[in-house]
Amino acid sequence: MQVEINDPRLTRPFERRSVAAELEGETVAAVDRRGKYLVVRFESGRSLLIHLRMTGSLLHARNGALADDPYRRAVVRLDDGSDVAYRDVRRFGTWLLLEPGELDDYLAARLGSEPLDRGFTARRLAERLQDRRAPIKAALLDQRTLAGMGNIYADEALWLARVHPLRPAGELAPDEITRVTKGVKDALRAGVARQGATLRDYSTPDGRRGRMQLEFKAYGRAGEPCDRCGTPIEKTRVAGRGTWFCPMCQQLEPRRYAASRSSRRPSRSSRQSSV
Repeated sequence: MQVEINDPRLTRPFERRSVAAELEGETVAAVDRRGKYLVVRFESGRSLLIHLRMTGSLLHARNGALADDPYRRAVVRLDDGSDVAYRDVRRFGTWLLLEPGELDDYLAARLGSEPLDRGFTARRLAERLQDRRAPIKAALLDQRTLAGMGNIYADEALWLARVHPLRPAGELAPDEITRVTKGVKDALRAGVARQGATLRDYSTPDGRRGRMQLEFKAYGRAGEPCDRCGTPIEKTRVAGRGTWFCPMCQQLEPRRYAASRSSRRPSRSSRQSSV
């Protein structure tokens, strides 16, 4: 394996040439995933953790067929002559080389349950949310709660569960936690089946677009009718992230929230009398 790393930000605080030299000659034993990390395991016992962040992607090309790309940050030449290119427009992604025995402790300190594993249950989620005052959307995005959960699928999961994203996580009733658990699983399975969502430049390793964006129920649909009740989807911000929800299906506190909405909008009778 030959490695070329062109962006010093990719491996900081370690020097890019030193990391590339350490990777030279390694043999890949397995490739898997933990949370949002791609884990490349080598026969030497070392591991390379790749975090794609916002705009990172990997592209596989055979026989030197890589096209010119100003956003290419690294290239790995495999023994069969094919290339794996790492592309990142915003340069937020990271590569971290870990020595034998370091991987498990590193991940355990940063990641919670895998949401599609059998071990992720409503009881397990309830334990993670107990006494949490943060909004449920923020709690779901905390990687120590759920490994790999992202902004899009948190919105989709909460829409499926009929839970408002600003509800305090520790105040959810048992039936709501059960619905959130199922919503998380269903949203992620839908995303996997459709190979993710292509909103800007995301693509699969063979260059194809994902299809999940064609079936969003909440995310990015402000002003569009809810597929369940017809009420326009609204947008707010939770933990600094754009957040979409249905104000009718996902009520914050039904009576108070309904009152706050009625105070913002004139009643039908007042609109008619003003015409």
